Amino acid sequence: MADIYRTIVIFGATGDLAHRMLFPSLYNLDADGLLPEGFTIIGSGRTKQDEAAFREDVNAALEKFLGEGCYDAARAAVFVEKIRYCPVSVGDEGDFSALRDMIGDAADGGIAFYLSTPPSLFAPVVKGLQAAGLTGPNTRIAMEKPIGQDLVSSRAVNAAVAEAFDESHVFRVDHYLGKETVQNLLILRFGNMLLEPLWNANAIEHVQITVAETVGLEGRVSYYDGVGALKDMVQNHVLQLLALVAMEPPARYDAAAVRDEKVKVLRSLRPMTRADAAQCSVKGQYVAGAINGQPVKGYADELGTTSDTETFVALKAFIDNWRWKNVPFYIRTGKRLPSRQSEILIQFKQVPHSIFSGKGRGTTSPLEANALIIRLQPEENIRMQLMAKQPGLDRDGIDLKQVGLDVSLSTAFAKTRRRIAYERLLLDLLEGDTTLFVRRDEVEAAWAWIDSIHAAWAEAGVPARPYTAGTWGPSAAIALTERDGATWHD
Repeated sequence: MADIYRTIVIFGATGDLAHRMLFPSLYNLDADGLLPEGFTIIGSGRTKQDEAAFREDVNAALEKFLGEGCYDAARAAVFVEKIRYCPVSVGDEGDFSALRDMIGDAADGGIAFYLSTPPSLFAPVVKGLQAAGLTGPNTRIAMEKPIGQDLVSSRAVNAAVAEAFDESHVFRVDHYLGKETVQNLLILRFGNMLLEPLWNANAIEHVQITVAETVGLEGRVSYYDGVGALKDMVQNHVLQLLALVAMEPPARYDAAAVRDEKVKVLRSLRPMTRADAAQCSVKGQYVAGAINGQPVKGYADELGTTSDTETFVALKAFIDNWRWKNVPFYIRTGKRLPSRQSEILIQFKQVPHSIFSGKGRGTTSPLEANALIIRLQPEENIRMQLMAKQPGLDRDGIDLKQVGLDVSLSTAFAKTRRRIAYERLLLDLLEGDTTLFVRRDEVEAAWAWIDSIHAAWAEAGVPARPYTAGTWGPSAAIALTERDGATWHD
């Protein structure tokens, strides 16, 4: 723990993310003795308030958002004593100078800056830190994705950050990478001989990645409209999942090796053209419907005006390399869908010849292809679907049935507390481990592909098709897979 930084400064500390995730995660790390002696948390926001009031807000957030049985009033009282507050308005040099004075000699123990702010403030905050003398070899910076709104703006933000921070000290946060099951993708693939020999185009028919939300705009009106599902979710989370599924085995488990392989995948994504737009993509926007039996408004009603921003997107993507040649990756994400779930389906090919043909009861095709289902949320689960014999004497033929072999992380590790994803990410930030963070070239490779889709949509005039809230998107999304003889796993 000798190299762990002793101060973290959270910009946007009065916001929702800080209250729901960052402060509860830091509380848990402190409770487990993972933070160093003399650790200091400095919260910063535009709101002018005294330190005591801010600490009370944080304590209330801990009580509200920590999991059942995790909040302890006495421990929380000790924790909030580590917290200070310094209001900072971006562009105000005096505020940044006040922040520098508050940090004082603590800078010698290393400072981690966490930008829980809108992406448009990343470059101005960095500029303010640099002008105040708060950047240098003993500082790190973490930024919540997305970085920019397209390739051009992403490069501009990255360039501004690079003027003050070396790339090895830049931590671009995608909280999905902090989830246990996402990290287990690497273990599943590269820690087990069983799967890796089959993890290629020879054995896999297609891959599905679904990230579904039941919520609508939820107070994000000013951010979401004009951004849409493609930039908000596909560029942000889904492409990270795709890269982990599709990457080649890294030489070792370290930041450089893992991220090198992820970049190769993103650069191998086939750009979308105008001709591909209609056949390989679907845009959707929810209209009024019902979620869990409760009526909900349509997107335009929530927004208060008409808009062509997509709240749903389905894509058929291809990775042009040897391992994945001609294997479709079906991607689907959206708001106001029937359930909240994040899931990866690996659909294996059918056996080349069935010796049971004509032997099954009640079906002419008794064998079903194997599938591996990796559920990331709400419950973390890995399920392998295999064929088995239905118990019986088989006098009228062999009765086959697909059964699941389940590995439930919540069951297998029932006595282990399930950590918030941000706990791992914050600890890695403080310790300087960039493995689970996104490198600059990763971000820019992802934006290059996303930009090709937006360009194809614009050239082909692809509209956002309406879908009823509480359904799985426009009917065209079903056709996207069924044209290939596949079906979405719902």
